[in-house]
Order: sequence, then C-alpha cells, then structure tokens
Amino acid sequence: MTQPTFPPVEAPLRLILDGAALVDNWRWLHDRGGGAACGAAVKADGYGIGAGNVVRRLHRAGCRDFFVATWAEAVALGHPGDGASLSVLHGVRPADMATAVASHARPTLNSAGMVARWKAAAPARPCDVMIDTGMNRLGLTPAEAVSGLLDGLAIDTLMSHLACADTPESPMNLVQRNAFAQVAAQVPARRYSLANSAGICLGTDFAFDLTRPGLGLYGGEPGPAAAGRIRQVVRIEAEVLQVRSVEAGQTIGYGATFTAQASTRAAILNLGYADGYLRGFAGRGSARAGSDRFALAGRVSMDLIAVDIGAADIGEGDWLEVDYRLPEAAIRSGLSQYELLTGLGTRYQRHWTE
Repeated sequence: MTQPTFPPVEAPLRLILDGAALVDNWRWLHDRGGGAACGAAVKADGYGIGAGNVVRRLHRAGCRDFFVATWAEAVALGHPGDGASLSVLHGVRPADMATAVASHARPTLNSAGMVARWKAAAPARPCDVMIDTGMNRLGLTPAEAVSGLLDGLAIDTLMSHLACADTPESPMNLVQRNAFAQVAAQVPARRYSLANSAGICLGTDFAFDLTRPGLGLYGGEPGPAAAGRIRQVVRIEAEVLQVRSVEAGQTIGYGATFTAQASTRAAILNLGYADGYLRGFAGRGSARAGSDRFALAGRVSMDLIAVDIGAADIGEGDWLEVDYRLPEAAIRSGLSQYELLTGLGTRYQRHWTE
C-alpha cells in the first residue's frame, strides 16, 4: 500500500537559540581562566539544545576540547573538527571497548577496572583520568592515583570535579583544589583540569591547564561572579492555540486552582511538562508579547498552559515568548538551571540565530 505524502509540518512550539550569545559566554569563561585553555561540556546533547550545533559554533570560535558523557553520545556527535579532541567522561565499560578502541575520542578512566581494561587493549593510546577529590562520584581515589596504578598510561588530561563550586564560600572548594594539586604533582599528564563553569568563577587558582564549562555556556549563571555577565542563549516561544473568554468566578485548568477575580481572557499555549516546562511554574511562570507580560493561570498540563492576557491584542496563531531566563526561572520554579536546560523535549522546532 502506497503511503500518502504529507507536506512538512512545523510544531507550534520552538526554541530560539542564540549562537552569538553562546560564543560570547564561552569567550567570557575563557578569559576568566587566565592562561588556561577553555573546553566545553556538550553532554546530554549539548545540555538539550543540540550538541552538533554547539560544537560547530564553538569550534569556529577557537574551542578545541569537548566532553560528552557516554560512547553513544560520542558516536552521535562524530569528530568535533580539525585540531579538536573529544573526551568521554563516564569511562569505558567492557561493552564499550570495541567502540572506544576504534574511536578518535578518549576514555576518561574512573576506576582500577577501567585502567586495567585500557592497559590491556590500547596502552599507547591517549586517555584521560578522573581523580575523586571528595565528591564520591566517579574517579580513582588519590591513593590509587599515586600508587603506580597509572604507570604506563599515556594520560592526556588528569582531572577532578568540584562539588561545591557554586557556593564560593564553601571550604570544600579549597580542600578539593589542594588535594588535586597534590595528585597532579605526582602523576605525569599532558594537562590538568579541575574547574567547571562555577569553578572558573572561583578564580585562576582553580583553572590549571584546562577548564570544562557547561552550564555557563548555555545561559546559566554558575556563581555570583557570573551575575549579569552571562547572556541568555535559550528562548521558548509557543503558539496560541485558542483564546478563551473567562468570566469572573470561573476556573482554569486541572484542579480548578485558578479562579478569575474579574472577567478576562486566557491564551492557551502549546507547551507543558512533556516539553520540560514543569509543574513548578504553576502560579509563578509567565509569558510575554513585547513588553507586555502575562502570568500563568492554573496548572501546567502535559502539553498545554494558559496565561491571563486580559484585554491584550493577542489572537489564535500568535506566538508568545515564555519567560525562561535560567537564573530567574530556577528561582520561580524551584528547579535547578541544569534541569531547566536538559529537560527540554524533542517537540520543539529549534531555530539558531547568529
């Protein structure tokens, strides 16, 4: 049976992605690192906005070090470009070995078992090594790192990860920095790397040879030093599916949590928690048309929200921007800036601007 051919259909939901802001953020983070090289974490499909597009823009700007979480992400991304490298942060499981040995990407070895597997398969191939300096997540202990376990490896980047960098006053930041420096003094590697976006904001003592920003690239403010310096990269726009007249005393949405205090109008937008716009925005979120701002009315549904537009000149087919600047959206919703980014779903059109 012949399948009918349909014209392309554009979703009534889109992300406006600012490539110039992405590059500006990378440059600001690069400059904060002093003389350190500045890489880019592009795991989780570039924190939800598209790893390939992120890598292409940052590579043109001069970024040469990229980081993904898994080998599936490495394969999906492909080679990041001339002179650039790719590191797989979650290491190399037995099931990953064939891919890892054939790949241009480096594994980040996180355990003695991973070290043994890599030594047996490709000891001359460059690898990265993660040291756990107090986070108790992935990584070798400092004692394992200096025990001779790593002898014979061609270590490109020895790295660790800060647990409390977004809290600059935390004493753990200096504890981890000093612990890493002690290991780095005893383990030969081409480069040493500690700071993520928030770590970069702690100062150049944390930069070492290479920084690995993530959140700050995409418009998140990773610490007080970044306030007002990081540009918004991701904007959400949703189409108005219907405009409804709501009389005083009528309710909107599941649970009837919103009651109109006076006659008004509600715009129903094609956006909901299936798209990563989660229920925490109920009673706190907003949308706008130009300088006019409209509050959410009622709960966030799976794929619909309502906003109270009053007498504004808005009709079906119009597009509203949903307020989504990460620092403010995190405060309003109770969600982390990371969740707000990586939870964005697949139903958006994605439009890049330069």
